[in-house]
Amino acid sequence: KATLIVVATFAAAGLLAGWLAAASSAGAGSSSGSSSGADKAAKGSKGKKGRFAEDGGPIPVTVAPATRQDVPVYLNGLGQVLAFNTATILAQVSGQLVSVPFKEGDEVQKGALLAQVDPRPFQATLDQAVAKKAQDVATLASAKLDLKRYQDLLPGGYVTGQQVDQQKALVDSDAALVQADEASIESARVQVSFTSIRAPFAGVAGIRQVDVGNLVSSGSSTGIVVLTQIKPISVTFTLPEQSLPQIRGADAQPLTVLAVTRDNQTELARGKLTAFDSQIDATTGTIKLKATFDNLDKKLWPGQFVNARLLVHTEHGALTVPAPAVQLGPNGSYVYKVQDDQTVQMVNVTVGQTEANVATITQGLNEGDKVVVDGQSRLQPGSKVAETTANTNNVSSASPADETGVGHNAPAANTNAAATTMPGGASSGGAASSSSS
Repeated sequence: KATLIVVATFAAAGLLAGWLAAASSAGAGSSSGSSSGADKAAKGSKGKKGRFAEDGGPIPVTVAPATRQDVPVYLNGLGQVLAFNTATILAQVSGQLVSVPFKEGDEVQKGALLAQVDPRPFQATLDQAVAKKAQDVATLASAKLDLKRYQDLLPGGYVTGQQVDQQKALVDSDAALVQADEASIESARVQVSFTSIRAPFAGVAGIRQVDVGNLVSSGSSTGIVVLTQIKPISVTFTLPEQSLPQIRGADAQPLTVLAVTRDNQTELARGKLTAFDSQIDATTGTIKLKATFDNLDKKLWPGQFVNARLLVHTEHGALTVPAPAVQLGPNGSYVYKVQDDQTVQMVNVTVGQTEANVATITQGLNEGDKVVVDGQSRLQPGSKVAETTANTNNVSSASPADETGVGHNAPAANTNAAATTMPGGASSGGAASSSSS
């Protein structure tokens, strides 16, 4: 027992010593960690101050001058492509369909054979009409000879005048029969021609609805195929009713219309405005317009939706800047203008329209003023900058010769830019104006 007591006492003393040592080590670690954290905070604060201290140097930015150029003005609307002509090909006579020579989806020329109905019954009817005419012609010839004989015998009193008159009436009756036979022949020929179903115009043949061997009827509502004319082709679109005076008062007639993809990235075709509706839709307050396109490359297809852009006029000598230079703030649109001392000034501007990555400025800038195009997020009024001139080749020029403001593979309009930070922490989005429509 004494031995066990001694052993237990030494074990308890060892455990107590280990616990005290661990507690002392933890206290030292906490003190060291606090000291290290304070050092890091101090260093971070010092580094932060150092970063703001670097703001004393010029901030690199991209600039571009305000220039004058001709800018086209468009009215934009959602359009739908329609076939210039559409025909459901139906049989005009009843019979068995013996051939369908066209290939689905192919272009066919005007007059091309689309389907053939068995012509034999109709040809037989035509032959009968021809034979009947020959018979009646022979009868007429005989009646005329008899009339001639009666007329020769009348002076001698061998025949009466009544007989002559009766023979003359018989001749006229036989002549009428011959005329009726000619009409029957013409009708039979028409029926025979109806057995060959031909394209009424050049177009694209759709999916075949009736197969060879089936009986077709002139009274059937199911067509053999639908034929659509796509060269030329039409696009219908709507614009607000307040646009009508601007359209009717345009100098250039007919007006140019562009068909652009729904993302405004690619120009599909260029055509002319051909008509507008006779009345305004009272439910929507819009007017429907129609444009015609040659569509030789077949980029437009019936049923397709496109953005229609109607060129109403060209603004000559408009003051313009690249669209990314225009920022949106609490007080409206503004730009950073570079001063002669290489500092920037925030200038409020009035934007007329944005077209083809070019914004027209109606108030706030003068020709030749340099504005910041890229790097606005680090600027505030009075910041000193280091200029880099923007590559003007990348800024679309809306020249009158182009008359589009949109490249074949370039954006049609740029009305959005990357978000920027205004002085004081306010966030703003890029170009502040939209297209004239």
